[in-house]
Amino acid sequence: MTEATITRQETSVHPLVMISHRLKLVVEYIGERGAYFILPLIIFTMLDVFGRKLTGTSFDAQLWLVENISRMFQSTMLQEMEWHFHTVLFSLVLGFGFTRNRHVRVDLFRMHMQTKLQAVIELIGTMFFMIPYTIVVIYFCYVFAYDSFVTNEISVSLVGMSHRWVIKTILGIGLVIALASGIAVWLQTILVVFGPKEMRFELMTLEWPEDRGGGVEGYERMVLADQETDLKKISMGGKG
Repeated sequence: MTEATITRQETSVHPLVMISHRLKLVVEYIGERGAYFILPLIIFTMLDVFGRKLTGTSFDAQLWLVENISRMFQSTMLQEMEWHFHTVLFSLVLGFGFTRNRHVRVDLFRMHMQTKLQAVIELIGTMFFMIPYTIVVIYFCYVFAYDSFVTNEISVSLVGMSHRWVIKTILGIGLVIALASGIAVWLQTILVVFGPKEMRFELMTLEWPEDRGGGVEGYERMVLADQETDLKKISMGGKG
């Protein structure tokens, strides 16, 4: 393939497809890295659980950690760290889950619809519900975080964490990322509904008509005939 051919292919991509794809890249870049917050969440949860179980024994591990390492190992601090890391994890992967079509859906009727009708429903859902709702929540989250910063909000517990505005700001950042994912899907549905029938590009929450039947919402279908053939081969081999 010559350089001129590649250039023509790049310039032939619809601008909305490019914008949607770049938004998806940003959302997934942040989401993939945000997923690593599951590790500190597990660690702090385990420390809290084991610390509670070993309290009152001949060797109080949690008390030793507090006295010799850091007050962060107090039970209240550990619990608040769990809540905070859970918030970070949830916030940063919320949009990532949407672009990968991993959010829960009620597919009793949708799965039997044609691609274009599914795209119409997706278009209405993102344009009139998801995007406006997320914008409203982002606004209130901004007020929420700003008030926390101005008042220097701390934990209601005397031994809890300070700087509550940090986690509230991260929640707002996660909502902005979710908004970007909603816009990315919305732009794609516009092209599916109103674009040329022959236009093809990578979809996020839909499947092109020729691709349907091989999967359900992004998951590969099990072909029962192939499974039965494999089982027969196994059983015949076992008899031999």
